[in-house]
Amino acid sequence: MPEPFGHLPHPLPRTRVRDLASGAEGTLTAVVHQNLSDAPARPHWTELAYVRAPSGLAWSTALGNIEPAA
Repeated sequence: MPEPFGHLPHPLPRTRVRDLASGAEGTLTAVVHQNLSDAPARPHWTELAYVRAPSGLAWSTALGNIEPAA
């Protein structure tokens, strides 16, 4: 069975980014390819970006939702 996630290379790690879905900004901490399926027979892979705000609050969002902050 494959690993449930794997880190992906990305040009913006440790860079300030904006999450377009929420409008929040923070530091990109990781980009992963993650299997969100609840059944091994039906894998559902997606690319997620993990972002941490200066307050320490962290969240994930679709990789397509991030852009460099101004």
